[in-house]
Amino acid sequence: MSLPGQQVQADRYSVVPRCLSFLLHQEKILLIRIAEDRGPWSDLLNGVGGHIERGEDPRSAALREIKEETGLILSPSSLYLSGVVTVDVGNPPGVGLYIFVGVTETSETHSSCEGTPEWIDMNDFEKQTLVKDLPALLPRAIKSYNNKQPFCAVTTFDEDGSPSIHFNP
Repeated sequence: MSLPGQQVQADRYSVVPRCLSFLLHQEKILLIRIAEDRGPWSDLLNGVGGHIERGEDPRSAALREIKEETGLILSPSSLYLSGVVTVDVGNPPGVGLYIFVGVTETSETHSSCEGTPEWIDMNDFEKQTLVKDLPALLPRAIKSYNNKQPFCAVTTFDEDGSPSIHFNP
């Protein structure tokens, strides 16, 4: 694979790469209560994640985000790629979302400027105030982790901004 062979064209659809991780500890899952100054998702729960920086692979970015946002340090082999979601936001660029699931032996975390980590009982997560796509993404990510079969999906948005996720097993 050569650089000239990549043929990157400005008029082609492009995505901004991001990662999202869900960490398990016993019967709980780690989510982040997003800080109040973080825009429309403020005070909602989401997985741990963020942008993939230039030169990072998705797993390295996920490990970095986990450390920055929770203080947890995981080995690369402890994170499983559960799925990849193309998020079509209507105008280019879209988002390329890499979803990871992993297990941690400790529940000791710390807060960051992104928000406050919270361990949520797996049976109660849907009762929480969640980012809109989490009720669909989280169970699918856990199922993929348990079955060791990654999923692919596309997220689109209706006129009101509500997400619709189209899964491809």
